[in-house]
Amino acid sequence: MTTTLDVQSVTRPVRPFGRFFAMALDTFLALLRPPFQWRECAEVMWFIVRVSIVPTIFVANGFTILVIFQLNLVLRDLGAVDLAGAASGIVAVQQIGPFATALVIAGAGGTAICAELGARTVREEIDAIRVLGIDPIHRLVVPRVVAAVVIALFLNFIVATEGVLGGYLFSVFVQGADPGAYASSLTLVTGVPELIISIVKSVAFGLIAGLVACYLGLNVKGGPKGVGEAVNQSVVYSVATLEFVNLLLTTFQFKILS
Repeated sequence: MTTTLDVQSVTRPVRPFGRFFAMALDTFLALLRPPFQWRECAEVMWFIVRVSIVPTIFVANGFTILVIFQLNLVLRDLGAVDLAGAASGIVAVQQIGPFATALVIAGAGGTAICAELGARTVREEIDAIRVLGIDPIHRLVVPRVVAAVVIALFLNFIVATEGVLGGYLFSVFVQGADPGAYASSLTLVTGVPELIISIVKSVAFGLIAGLVACYLGLNVKGGPKGVGEAVNQSVVYSVATLEFVNLLLTTFQFKILS
C-alpha cells in the first residue's frame, strides 16, 4: 500500500501532461476521420478574427516600432543604418510576426474557446454528447484547433507585413535610411527559407494555443469558479509553452541555416 501511494504521489504532477498529449494525439487522428465540421470551424474562425484582429494590429505596432527602433539605434552607432531593412525583416518575419500572433491567439481566441468548452463541461453537455455516441474531440476540439491554426497564419501575415512596412516608414522618414538600401538589405536576409520558418512557427503556435485552450476547457472542475481558473491557466500555460517552443524552433533554425 505504501509503495502504491508513493508511486501515485510521484506520478500525480505529470498526469496532466500525459492526458494533454493523449488528447493531442486523439485530435490528430480525429482530424483524419470524416466528416469535418466545416460550419463550426468557420464560425470559430470568424469569432477569433473578430476578437483578435484589433489587438493584433496594436501589438504588432508596439512590438515592431520598439524593437526596430532599438536595432536602428545600434546600427546607427555602428554606421550601418542602411541595414535597417535586414533588421526589420528578421524581426518582423521570423520573430515578432509568429510570436505576437500567438500571444493574441492565446489571450483572445484561446480564452474564449476555453470559456466556451468549460461552460459546456460544467453544464454536463460534454457528458451528454458522449452518451449520444458523439466524440467531443471530433465534434468540438478538431474544428477549434484547425480554426486557431488558420487564423494564426492569417494574423502572422498581417503582423509581418505591417512590421516590414512600419520598419520602412520609421527607418526612412525618421532615421534617414536610404529607401533603396532598405529594400536591398531586406531581400538579402529575408527569402523563402525565412518565410517557411515564419509559417512553421505560426502553425505550431496556433496549434499549441488551440490544444491548450481545448484541454483546459474540457477538464474544468468546480463550477463557474473552475471555468474562470481554467481561462486564466489557459493564458499562462499557453504563453509559457509558446516561449519554450519558440526557443527550440529558433535554436533549430540557426543550426540548420548557419
